[in-house]
Amino acid sequence: MEITPEQFAIIEDLLPVQRGNVKFLNLDVLNAVLHIAEHGCKWRGLPERFGNWHSVYMRANRWAKQGVLEKVFLALQEAEIINIRVDHVSLDSTAVKVHPDGTGAFKKNGPQSIGKSRAGWTTKIHMVAAGAQTAVTFSLSPGQAGDAPEGRKLLNTLKDKRWKGTKVLMDRAYEGDETRQLVLDLEMAPVVPPKRNRRNPWEYDKELYKKRNEVERLFRRLKGFRRIFSRFEKLDVMFVFFIHFALIVDTLFSVNRP
Repeated sequence: MEITPEQFAIIEDLLPVQRGNVKFLNLDVLNAVLHIAEHGCKWRGLPERFGNWHSVYMRANRWAKQGVLEKVFLALQEAEIINIRVDHVSLDSTAVKVHPDGTGAFKKNGPQSIGKSRAGWTTKIHMVAAGAQTAVTFSLSPGQAGDAPEGRKLLNTLKDKRWKGTKVLMDRAYEGDETRQLVLDLEMAPVVPPKRNRRNPWEYDKELYKKRNEVERLFRRLKGFRRIFSRFEKLDVMFVFFIHFALIVDTLFSVNRP
């Protein structure tokens, strides 16, 4: 799998302008990163056809620290959401096992959302999705963190979206009073089944709730990238870089997808 010049043209103007005698074009770097993300190999294991692995890594590292791919993701996401009618979003999380190579960094080097849960050392990806192919926002937390508190942090970032009346599909991990009240305060509508021990259970749209699988399908496609299926990055900044990269690639390859 490679990013074609036609697909690259969609985001070319969103990437830093190359100046001077530059050996690697941005498209070449993106395809090298795609190989790393797809196959989960080490930077040093990058095939020779992609050029010097260290040069590719240095540019990717620089882009990660500058938030370059986050800007590209937001631009594509805004364009995608403008073209669809957002009548519901889904909130969920997924756990990612941390490879031994992804541990051991000094805390002073930067945030590391890695924690020990029943599954061992894990990171959780929390995400709000507006469809099976459209991520709205996401965040990271240590594996042992609760879904509801992290979910509320994500929901608070939707204040400026002004999606009045938008349905928020959530599973029972988010059915607490505080989370549902936050959704109502945002002028959105919670669609979440009550726990079986609720004294006063509420009715919810069971047919619409079936669409919560959209965020799960999005997680499934993200985990098709081995660099996301297992966390190899010691610092959040690089893991977030690969998540943004996977979301961008998924969008680019879905342009002509039926």
